[in-house]
Amino acid sequence: MNNQQKSLIHHCGVVGIFSEGKSNIPEKLFYSLFSLQHRGQESAGIAYDRDGSLVTYKDLGMVSDVLSRYLDMNRMSHLGIGHVRYSTHGGNRLENAQPIHVTCNRGDIALAHNGNISNAEELKEKLTHEGTIFQTTSDTELILHLLARSRQEVFQEALLETLRKLEGAYSMVMAHEDTLIAMRDPHGFRPLYIGRKGSTTAIASESCALEILDITDYRMVKPGELIIVDKRGLRSTIIREEKRKGQCIFELIYFARPDSMIFDESVYQARKKMGAALAAEDKDIIAAKNPDDCIVVPVPTSGNTAALGYAHASGLPYEQGLTRNHYTGRSFIMPTTAQRELVVKMKLHPVREVIKDKCIFLVDDSLVRGTTSKILVSLLKEAGAKEIHLRLSAPEIKNPCFFGIDVPTSSELISNTLSPEEIAQTIGADSVRFIPIEKLKECVSEPDSYCVGCFNGEYPFPIK
Repeated sequence: MNNQQKSLIHHCGVVGIFSEGKSNIPEKLFYSLFSLQHRGQESAGIAYDRDGSLVTYKDLGMVSDVLSRYLDMNRMSHLGIGHVRYSTHGGNRLENAQPIHVTCNRGDIALAHNGNISNAEELKEKLTHEGTIFQTTSDTELILHLLARSRQEVFQEALLETLRKLEGAYSMVMAHEDTLIAMRDPHGFRPLYIGRKGSTTAIASESCALEILDITDYRMVKPGELIIVDKRGLRSTIIREEKRKGQCIFELIYFARPDSMIFDESVYQARKKMGAALAAEDKDIIAAKNPDDCIVVPVPTSGNTAALGYAHASGLPYEQGLTRNHYTGRSFIMPTTAQRELVVKMKLHPVREVIKDKCIFLVDDSLVRGTTSKILVSLLKEAGAKEIHLRLSAPEIKNPCFFGIDVPTSSELISNTLSPEEIAQTIGADSVRFIPIEKLKECVSEPDSYCVGCFNGEYPFPIK
């Protein structure tokens, strides 16, 4: 994560499709992966069955750049998987792009993974000592090595044995010869959905990737569930049961698309509730203001829905006081403060006529280092804002994540060294408030099923 990163970085997105009759699987994978582009912009790839063998194509870049070649003609198949990647483990290198495709003693296998295996280094060290040669720095390759080395003769039993050795987060799709397989870790850190329409079964990280295929009949893959789909139908078994679930609350705060279902929650409605909860915390400040002078402004686009909830609950007008240039790319690495400020200006720009002489309640999803927020507050004040009160729909981030989010070390997190009052002084805002953890939990239907370790250090299981 570079110094300009304003928030947490996305992880990955996966898709798997099985069709009882042959159809243009690569094209379907393209549209589903395009729907998941927000989950990873570093690389994209697909693997699909072609006349009894798996064919894999992947490269660095966005879905439209890497995979548009699959829109030019029909490539009939009955099975395929796809992946969009952000490197939460291993660098942004072509060899780490997924799906990872191998031919081994278990046959032809392609695997796409979303998450982080928290005991990967321990397992890799053991395998390396025994002579295993790793071709990538991705923890996904580890899973294939373990599978190939299993003594179990039946493939499903070998796969179950492998998965039971893993700790951490995984929502995966696998193509094995003529079979589509889906797996979700027992704590359920990362989302995974499965749906069916006609003779087609599809599995994806978010429901939006199913709906682009006109699949509206879907369900969540259960934590610890292993699903096998082939010409005989669908079969399900349990990898391992865990009493404590660990669904990532940041999926709802930031990562997922607002129109998706995640963990059987509407992302849109959850974010509106978070904004409303922030407004409830601000009753004292709002009551002391002249409502004609106040507006609610989102930091686009991650703060849009929470800001809408804040505006509805507070009664203050919602205004698009910031515009976003969507053509600046993910980020730039610039060496000087002046250059970094220019990057923010290129990406986000205040609408002077909207914010001039206004008291602004600025709503964003989270605060990591505070670098961009400081520049943004300065831009808004230069454009005429009278007051700026920064509101975050995530609590204070004080701990790293071991389950698939790129979080800086604890010492780099601004909330570890400064109080909200000190943060406000540092970034030039009039005040800074975070949603309290207990209020955040009230925004979801099953609060005890979520991991909030990045806020309070309490993970679903001890981290070695």
